[in-house]
Amino acid sequence: MNFKKFIINLLMIIFISSAIAEEKIVNDQKTELNVYTGMFDFSDDGKRSNLIGFQHQNENLNRDTFLGNLSPITGLLITADNAGYVYTGVQAQYKLGFLNFTPSFTPGLYHEGDGKDLGHLIEFKSELQISLDLSKTSQLGFSYNHISNASLGDKNPGANSYMFNFFKNF
Repeated sequence: MNFKKFIINLLMIIFISSAIAEEKIVNDQKTELNVYTGMFDFSDDGKRSNLIGFQHQNENLNRDTFLGNLSPITGLLITADNAGYVYTGVQAQYKLGFLNFTPSFTPGLYHEGDGKDLGHLIEFKSELQISLDLSKTSQLGFSYNHISNASLGDKNPGANSYMFNFFKNF
């Protein structure tokens, strides 16, 4: 009988300690990586191109403000036409149950490669992401953005893009 109690207590200790360790792992995950793919400038038949991108967010830098939870982000996107956009900016996060709404604004540097001429090196990206929590550490989402130079250059054609996103916290 004592041996049964010992085994039951041992199993309970193992179960509780693994649950605490899992909670600690989830709470220690402060870096979010967003990997996305989609269509760059889908509204322009002549310069439409596939894209892939990566975005990083350090949740240690999140701040709760009257505008919501704000966080700095940094990222890179590359199109199949060798155009590229490197950016850094800010995003807000709003949770509505299992759905997340994330608007962002990111100034950056654009290189047209063999892709669309957006009119200037400096471009601004406005984006809205909608994502769904898959687990405590991952999300699946869809986003739409508009990249424009705000008339800094001689021309300002802009580009509208959509992406499918996978988010993972580390």
